[in-house]
Amino acid sequence: MSLIKKLNAPKPMLMAILNVTPDSFSDGGKLLQQDQLKRQLELCASQGVDIIDIGGESTRPGAEPVSLNAELDRVLPAIEMAKEMTSCYISVDTYKPEVMRQSLALGVDMINDVNALQAEGALMALSEYPNAAICLMHKQGEVKTMQQSPSYQDVVSDVYQFLAERMQACDQYGINAERICLDPGFGFGKTLEHNTQLFRRLKELHGLQRPLLVGVSRKSMLGGLLNGLPVEQRMLPSVIAAVIALSQGAHIIRVHDVVETKQAWQLVAALTPWLDQEGLQ
Repeated sequence: MSLIKKLNAPKPMLMAILNVTPDSFSDGGKLLQQDQLKRQLELCASQGVDIIDIGGESTRPGAEPVSLNAELDRVLPAIEMAKEMTSCYISVDTYKPEVMRQSLALGVDMINDVNALQAEGALMALSEYPNAAICLMHKQGEVKTMQQSPSYQDVVSDVYQFLAERMQACDQYGINAERICLDPGFGFGKTLEHNTQLFRRLKELHGLQRPLLVGVSRKSMLGGLLNGLPVEQRMLPSVIAAVIALSQGAHIIRVHDVVETKQAWQLVAALTPWLDQEGLQ
C-alpha cells in the first residue's frame, strides 16, 4: 500500500527521526557514522516503524543553514541505506527543492517540509512526483531567529489559517489534498504558552480534514513544563506526550524513542477504549 493510501486509512503511524546531522538539538552527530546509522535502521525495522524521517540539516532554534551539497551528501546515502535495510516508508525532512527532487528520484515516499513548500520551486518539485506524500508544517519566522519574539492573535486560529492557505497553494499546482498531512509545528516560532495552547486544542485542526503529524519528542516545551528538565531526561515525557497526541486524534507521531513509544502505544491500545489496533475510535 502506498503511503498516500496509508495517510487516508484510520490506523495511526509511527515515524522515527533519523538525523544525519552534527548539530540537531537532541541527537546531533550520533548517526553520522555508518555503523551507528545501520544499528538505528535495524531498530526501526525490528520495531515495525511505519515511516523513517531522514534529515540532513538541523532545524533547532538558532541553527545555521547548511549548503545544498552538504545536505545532499548526508541525506542521499542514508536514503539508499534505509531502502536497502528496511521496508519502511521513507520521508526526507528538507525545505530545499533540489534535495526534494533528488530524494524523490531515489523513490522516497514523503517530503516533510518545515517551510510548507514556500521555497521557490518546491511546489513544482512536488507536482512532478504525484505519488509522493507531503507534510506541510507551520512555523513563524526563520529557523535561526524564530524563537526570539513569536506572537499570535490566537495561535490555533493562526496556524489553522496558514495551513489552509498552504493547502490552497498546493491545489493550484495540481497537488491533491489526499497527498497531504499537516504538522502544527510545535516549537517552531512559538512560546511555551503557544505550544501548550496548540497541544490542548489540537482537535480544532481536524477541521482542515487532513491527517495531523505531531512531533514533540524531547522538545523544549516538555522541559519547560517540567521545571527545566534537560533534553537527555525527556524520554518519558516524550512518550506520554505522544500518547496524549494520539488521544487528540494525531495520525502520525514523530519520535526519537521508538521502542518506548511503541510499548506505550501497545499498552494503551490494549487497555483503553479510545485506541485499538485499527485506529482511533
